[in-house]
Amino acid sequence: MATDTAGAAADAFEEQRPLLTGVAYRMLGRAADAEDVVQEAWLRWARTDRETVCEPRPYLVRVTTRLALDRLRQIGSRRETYVGPWLPEPIATDYAGTVPDAAERMALSDSVSLAVLVVLESLSPLERAVFVLREAFGFPYAEIAGILERAEPAVRQLAGRARRHVAERRPRFAVDPTERRDLTERFLAAAGGGDLDGLLALLAPDARLVGDSGGKAKAPLRVLETADKVGRFLAAVAVKPLFEGEFRIREINGAPAVLVLSGGKPDSVLSLDVTEDGRIGCVYIIRNPDKLALLAP
Repeated sequence: MATDTAGAAADAFEEQRPLLTGVAYRMLGRAADAEDVVQEAWLRWARTDRETVCEPRPYLVRVTTRLALDRLRQIGSRRETYVGPWLPEPIATDYAGTVPDAAERMALSDSVSLAVLVVLESLSPLERAVFVLREAFGFPYAEIAGILERAEPAVRQLAGRARRHVAERRPRFAVDPTERRDLTERFLAAAGGGDLDGLLALLAPDARLVGDSGGKAKAPLRVLETADKVGRFLAAVAVKPLFEGEFRIREINGAPAVLVLSGGKPDSVLSLDVTEDGRIGCVYIIRNPDKLALLAP
């Protein structure tokens, strides 16, 4: 009987694991931290008297969210000493067979994009939790209030502040996936060929480049701004070592991105943030090897 009970508990948890991992990753921006949080949630679930739990889903989301909030506070000081800009850990995203329709897939992809995750870094931990639960997963305000042990009006205020903050820094608009892939391929061709004019034609005038190496690989230690600086850097300096490797365009964080392999191992990810008029607003280059392991072929 104990084995059956343990098996049922494991089944109930595994059914919710994708949701729990999604919540934790969006809050923390790093897959390893998210996995640690989900594992701790499992340990707590295994020790819980499940007869006192009416529904596993809200209970597990509550536990996972609170653990992620604790982890956010722990890793805050760690990021303050990070060498160079910090970017979220890129993850491969393929929702085939798990998302019922294109609209939900678009919503999930948008909430996991590097651009949105970067903006979420500037929110308070509570604002981030509310935004993720509400905007990415559609939890009702009343349920979020129970998860965070806050009054519903306070949760609505947090949601409003977070939504306005994200909208100011990351306006929402639809980018056709085919057009985004085409732009990524044209960017790859221009950068790989050192074609400055070609790059300038693709970059928005106020384009930025953010490189994340953690001090463990070559990448800019400061954000580059303006199309001219970004274009010249890409054409003349930054990508020559990168373009000696093997390239693959993969869906990473909900959008086409360039994965560079060296010796069969992930070396870099180049991801583009696209503006409303179809230009490149920001180039993200992630080279910290600690953040690329999950993208190995």
